[in-house]
Amino acid sequence: MDDSTDHDSLWDEATSAQFLAELATEEAPRLFAVAVEYGERQDAHIAAYGMAFHDHAQVISTEGDFHASLQKAENALLYFTEGGDANARLLWLPRTLATAP
Repeated sequence: MDDSTDHDSLWDEATSAQFLAELATEEAPRLFAVAVEYGERQDAHIAAYGMAFHDHAQVISTEGDFHASLQKAENALLYFTEGGDANARLLWLPRTLATAP
């Protein structure tokens, strides 16, 4: 027996696709990177990338050996501060990087 119920669509295919694309864009997380700088601009590397949602952030190291769920993106700096003359810096990536072709 088929339990599905016929429902009239709210929109046509094009309108639905446009609505979903706008919704995905509006709710997309902001992308960020964590850079670690050594000395006074003597050397640096990108230690991690992350996504900041409206209520939390996710971060993963570039080596793939660390992942964390955080209250906010800025908290990622605590995990990548190495001490000494190394400083962790949060870099917000341009939103245009997040758009697909």
